[in-house]
Amino acid sequence: MTPTKVKKLVAYFNQFESFSIAVSGGIDSMILAYIANRFSNAKVKIVHAFSPAVPDAALQRVKQHAKRYQWDLQIVNAREFADPNYINNPLNRCYFCKSNLYTRISECNQGVIFSGTNLDDLSDYRPGLEAAKELSVKHPYVEVGIDKAAIYSIAEHFGLAELHALPAQPCLASRVETGIKINADDLGFINKIEEKTRLLIPLQKNIRCRITHQGTFVEIDKLPETRLFDDLSNVLSHMCEQDGRIFSGIRTYQKGSAFINGVAHV
Repeated sequence: MTPTKVKKLVAYFNQFESFSIAVSGGIDSMILAYIANRFSNAKVKIVHAFSPAVPDAALQRVKQHAKRYQWDLQIVNAREFADPNYINNPLNRCYFCKSNLYTRISECNQGVIFSGTNLDDLSDYRPGLEAAKELSVKHPYVEVGIDKAAIYSIAEHFGLAELHALPAQPCLASRVETGIKINADDLGFINKIEEKTRLLIPLQKNIRCRITHQGTFVEIDKLPETRLFDDLSNVLSHMCEQDGRIFSGIRTYQKGSAFINGVAHV
């Protein structure tokens, strides 16, 4: 299955003389970049937007892969933090984020822009897709019928173990409850809490630090046994206290729990 999907993807790429790929550092866009650069005949530009909403680990991952596979990498500031619509964090915040991102990419490069959107994304509430439509961004995975499972299969097929091991990694702003303004301090704190939690309980696939109107929650796939749960709670409570925040507890991961009156893939 995987070679056939890859052939279809490459055939799609080869319809274009050149294009840019918006690469976040997650598996979807990273695999898209890998296949495009390795197999297509087109001139490929990889564009990564640095931002307080993107963990530094993602930026470093993109840089490392660009060096390893000789990608033509461009790092830009999408400037979403200059947009009050984004900062105010409405339910459709993602629309303003993606609108700023794709506008910035189009300012820097000519030609079509590709995203890492896959078939599974179409079933979620994703306002960013509307921004993509308005700015004529194309979704190669959708065009050739590739879902998330197929992307992981492609990563495994080509021995890309680091990418295959990546869990879903939406932007840090997706952890902030609707209506709470987005700021860099909150996002840095979220990243710090999630990194610490992942260090203490590394086998959890989904870890989210949620900034809510009721305080800070940490969500994980499966609550650990009592002793580890208490130890983790004490560490996270202390980190919140040091940062002047209210620790509201550990709870089971729920997709989209930061979005009020909506469902999103976060």
